[in-house]
Amino acid sequence: MAHKILFLGYDKSRTCLIKELEKHGCTIDQTTEKLDWDKDYNNYNLIVSFGYSHIIPAEFLEKHPRKTINLHISYLPFNRGAHPNFWAFYDGTPHGVTIHEVDQGVDTGDIIYQKKVSFSDEKNFAETYARLISEIEQLFIENIPDLLAGDYTPASQQGEGTYHKLSDLPDFDGGWEADIEATISALKMSKGR
Repeated sequence: MAHKILFLGYDKSRTCLIKELEKHGCTIDQTTEKLDWDKDYNNYNLIVSFGYSHIIPAEFLEKHPRKTINLHISYLPFNRGAHPNFWAFYDGTPHGVTIHEVDQGVDTGDIIYQKKVSFSDEKNFAETYARLISEIEQLFIENIPDLLAGDYTPASQQGEGTYHKLSDLPDFDGGWEADIEATISALKMSKGR
């Protein structure tokens, strides 16, 4: 059966997942734009959100017969929301990646697949971010047949977890190329932590 996928977020220049889905015979419509959520999207077998910067409204989720899934570079329930890679280092929470169902909250949906990630050679935020992207893409690729078939058993998130908005990110020198250990230490010292 040919699957039609609505891919929200990254395009082929930012992720290998569109090509991987095409290898499985899928037809892909990709966009970064905010959609007209009142339209009928029932002709899609699956909706995938990866790097999509718009909130998907609850009314849309209720109308769509198949779950929408999101790829998030944190080990949920930790670091929901923006800049999860940074906050895992700052808060000392687990690093990882999660594929989850989208619900009315921000990164609060049931977990489909997840994996913890440890870092050893990566020294700056950009390197760890690239590794997390690679890990979540691999997790998705390994499970494409089951994701397309809806052949998985989601589990609710356990524990309170953490959440951060875009505006929570502190200013720091060096940007994403900054040394993680030095940056976190300096930020915590400036806050008296």
